[in-house]
Amino acid sequence: MEAVRLVQSGRSCAETVKVLGMPSQTLENWVRQAAKGQLAGAGAGAKPARAEQMELTRLRAELARVKMERDILKKATAYFEQESV
Repeated sequence: MEAVRLVQSGRSCAETVKVLGMPSQTLENWVRQAAKGQLAGAGAGAKPARAEQMELTRLRAELARVKMERDILKKATAYFEQESV
């Protein structure tokens, strides 16, 4: 499971579910099961993620961050336009 590997490598659950568009409870359950060794495919014997998959995940996270920054700037612009009138 790529999502579990992302969390195990240091990403937060919240960021991972936002990037992958999945329910947070599902990911939390998977991470808990992986910690207990009960999740097939998430342990030490799992094949490593391909470079393309890792790049795609990184780009999705970056896109989510940029969209959030854009939305904040839109709101700030609207606020200051309103204040100058």
